[in-house]
Amino acid sequence: AALLDGLPALPPVAGGATRAASVRAGLEALAADPPTLVLVHDAARPVIPPGTIAALRDALATAPGAIPAQPVTDTLKRGAGSRITETVPREGLFRAQTPQAFRFDALLAAHRGGDGAATDDAALLEAAGLPVILVPGGEANIKITWPEDLARVEAHLSAHLIPRMGTGFDVHRLVEGRPLVLCGVTVPHPLGLTGHSDADVGIHALCDAIYGALAEGDIGRWFPPSEAQWKDADSARFLRHAASRIAARGGVLANADVTLICESPKITPHAPAMRARLAELLGVGIGTVSVKATTTERLGFPGRGEGIAAQAAAVVLVPPDPPGAARRAIS
Repeated sequence: AALLDGLPALPPVAGGATRAASVRAGLEALAADPPTLVLVHDAARPVIPPGTIAALRDALATAPGAIPAQPVTDTLKRGAGSRITETVPREGLFRAQTPQAFRFDALLAAHRGGDGAATDDAALLEAAGLPVILVPGGEANIKITWPEDLARVEAHLSAHLIPRMGTGFDVHRLVEGRPLVLCGVTVPHPLGLTGHSDADVGIHALCDAIYGALAEGDIGRWFPPSEAQWKDADSARFLRHAASRIAARGGVLANADVTLICESPKITPHAPAMRARLAELLGVGIGTVSVKATTTERLGFPGRGEGIAAQAAAVVLVPPDPPGAARRAIS
């Protein structure tokens, strides 16, 4: 439910002990106010090729069921142990994929009349003597079964993402009576940073870098200091929001680099904890995040110990903007 928060989705439904039981549970949850059409999709297939759903929907105009499928191109062998017992002709054989599409009433009736053991929804309609149409599938519709399949999916997705870089810079004054929070970690120090929130200068700079990479403004746009609800707020909330914006755009964070600029405290002893905290908030591995520090050789306000500055850079990989997006933005 937390993952679906804010999305136009129906409430999640508890599954069953088998695939068929889980699908039937979902169908029964819809039965009181049934849709005309329903698609059943495997979460193990995270990439649906463009045009697949439209082709399935069109096919349901002439049949109660339709599935995407790819012709078998490899020579098939049946074996016992390590020995081949038979070569199976591949003519007319297809590899079934998902999503599989059905007229809702036909699929629900097939599940209610089935034995609950089906591993493929189309097989239920076939057993009932109902036609199921094949529409072209796609090699990109990878099913994650083995560890190497994850690498195939990642390679496919990366090939369709473009890198975008953003930078951020922030400054806060050091004062007495405030905790010093840097990159999500409370650092022992006689002075702390002042600001409307907890004044975590490292997270603020990193948020601006991410928002900048996405061309979505800055932290002040999303969390205005004029709003009382952000008074003394934990900046972790801001960074989680920045990470959610990457996900909302269908992207991933390639790397993030934060530089803290101050004479004291010494950052190096705390850098591992800062990296771990930032990685946790961003939902990435610690190797994606860098935290380092420098001084101004006692020049300027950081050199005088009046405040701490931070600069950050972030690279995100996102899908390209759809055709016409630039024209719409200009208009």
